[in-house]
Amino acid sequence: MMSSNTARPARLHFMANGFRVLTPGDHVVCGVSGAQIPLDALRYWSVAKQEAYASAEIATQAMATT
Repeated sequence: MMSSNTARPARLHFMANGFRVLTPGDHVVCGVSGAQIPLDALRYWSVAKQEAYASAEIATQAMATT
């Protein structure tokens, strides 16, 4: 039987120019808002904090509080 990644969070390793999938899934969770971010829509993350962000505004807010 083939398993599906639907509704499973992925585990990623964030790097400066991309990310590596450690555990397959279809989304990650925003480190600030808790929103689910589909992997194909993921654009913002912190390498230092190893967390994803749902939008540029949220990423900017998270970086300002560091």
